[in-house]
Amino acid sequence: MTVVVLAATGVWNPFPRLWDWVDRSAPISEPDVIWQQRVGGTPRSVTIAGDTVVVEQRTRIEARKLADGTQLWERKADWSAVAGSGRQSVVAVGKLLDRGYELLDPVSGVTRRRDDRAIAVWTYRNLLLDAYCVQPTDCTLRAWEPRGTAPLWSAFLPGVHSGVLADNPELLGTRRLGATRIDGGVAGPESVPPLLGFPVDGRVHVVDTATGRVLQNVQPGRDERLAVVGGRLLRIAATSRDGSCYFVITAVDPATGQQVWRRAGINLRTADSAGCVQREDPQGGRNVLIGVAPDGREAVLDGYDGRLLQVGADGEKLLAVDDRYTVVRSADKDALLGRELSADRTRWTRPAGQKSGAALTPYAAVITEEKPSRLVAVEPRGGRVLAELRTAANALAVGPDGMIIGEGREIGYVRWGAGASGVPPPEQGAVPAPDPADTWRPPSDQGTCGPKKELCADGK
Repeated sequence: MTVVVLAATGVWNPFPRLWDWVDRSAPISEPDVIWQQRVGGTPRSVTIAGDTVVVEQRTRIEARKLADGTQLWERKADWSAVAGSGRQSVVAVGKLLDRGYELLDPVSGVTRRRDDRAIAVWTYRNLLLDAYCVQPTDCTLRAWEPRGTAPLWSAFLPGVHSGVLADNPELLGTRRLGATRIDGGVAGPESVPPLLGFPVDGRVHVVDTATGRVLQNVQPGRDERLAVVGGRLLRIAATSRDGSCYFVITAVDPATGQQVWRRAGINLRTADSAGCVQREDPQGGRNVLIGVAPDGREAVLDGYDGRLLQVGADGEKLLAVDDRYTVVRSADKDALLGRELSADRTRWTRPAGQKSGAALTPYAAVITEEKPSRLVAVEPRGGRVLAELRTAANALAVGPDGMIIGEGREIGYVRWGAGASGVPPPEQGAVPAPDPADTWRPPSDQGTCGPKKELCADGK
């Protein structure tokens, strides 16, 4: 009895290792993570911002050191979003039903800029957009460098939406393929597309993100759905005839209003079976589209010029796609294939189960496996294994040197090389370099300067 009392009061601990075991959370993966921490609530999103990890929860935001997981700061807020990249990142935070937002430094949590009017914020690797309205039909869209103190440009929009929209309201682009146990924001913020489509009262306003010019103000036709992809305005028509839906895709250059390409017969999965009504954005990623050919095979289209970049074999299933690569499940469901769009060839193959999922990020292709549960990260082009974990945790965020995984309130950091035999450490080149200059380059060999020649140094 004396031993129990002394131990309970903290005077003497006869079982130090036992108490350490009780206090410590069970490891969420094998091999073990570099660090593991329990956050204040179940994460809604996790983003790697330079040397920090930003964790969004239901009513607060916290930042932790990427190196060891120790908490740097905490802030009461209802939403957060990261803009910028690396050490130039900022964290936008705000409260639901309240106008305005603050931009915080990811390391210190200090407010760098405050806005009291904005009702919506969109965050990208190289730009931050916000919108405020003085009247429901009199709104201003502004563009900022992530750490800038003055707008780069502003544009008039006749409304944005009713109410306060918080962070990253949906625009008319593509919807990404999803995968179980991989967070939809695992890749972090993307570079801003050359054009964005803002839906306002049934019309679409196409905005040039380099200059702020509103290039088009378009009313969709009765059987049409509009999308802005790859620097083009896509008019997707779906008509019901003979018990089937017939699709025609017409791409328009918003700057001139001229048609630049047209394709018939490709189903972009925008319509349901009820009268071919189109209720969804087309599937795809960044500047490419996913469609289904008349023979049932899945195809990847270049949004800029309409070329077929890849046509799968019968029975193959696309799991992930971006501007450069795809991950495909083989027809027999026994393998995953990594393909490069510019060459239309298979770069790597690895065994897989029928329930395997995948997502593409600039630094790794993330793969989930079931029975047994695993998370695998491979180099997107060559398929070299960067990390292989036995875990039931989810992949939450991927960065240049590793990824954040999580289960419940537990999050942990995995550095590339975990469980991967023969993989050199990051400083020896195991980590693929990000896309040069973090700017979009069309996958076609035409128009290599981009739709607005924004990728050429002299603008020509």
